[in-house]
Amino acid sequence: MTALIVIDVQTGLFTPPPAQAERVLAAINQLIARAREEHVPVIFVQHETANDELPYGSPAWSLVETLQARPNDPVIRKTTPNSFLRTGLAALLASLGVEHLIVCGYATEFCVDTTIRQAAALGYAITLAADAHTTHDKPHASGELIRRHHNATLSSIESFGVPIVAQSTEAIVSAGLAHA
Repeated sequence: MTALIVIDVQTGLFTPPPAQAERVLAAINQLIARAREEHVPVIFVQHETANDELPYGSPAWSLVETLQARPNDPVIRKTTPNSFLRTGLAALLASLGVEHLIVCGYATEFCVDTTIRQAAALGYAITLAADAHTTHDKPHASGELIRRHHNATLSSIESFGVPIVAQSTEAIVSAGLAHA
């Protein structure tokens, strides 16, 4: 079974918008729509902080308004870049019989990267939606360059013993999420 994991697409993290935010949100919504057609679980991960940046339940903590989330979609709350650390994500995936993750969201070099590496360490096969994750520009590199770097780097890791593949949203949607 496959699950779609949407990481940290939250109002406070998209204000101001990260690199290519509109295109990334459109790609994520395409993945969500296809997942719903195929009855693939859609799981939202939301970061929270104890300070004023992203307190739980605040407007900044909420999902971006244009995201195609439903009230009954599972939400995993996290406090580190690792969506598995001190969360119920692994238990939820086990209860659903998930063996393959399609990952998208924010921030490429932190939460997306860390979650993918942890998922691979736990034995999940992973498809990184190559055009459906983003980050803000940094002094050393643009958000687009960071995304391209991580698409190449993460998909080159073989030592976990599970595949990590970076594919475009179009390729994932065309093949079907269960076959990505």
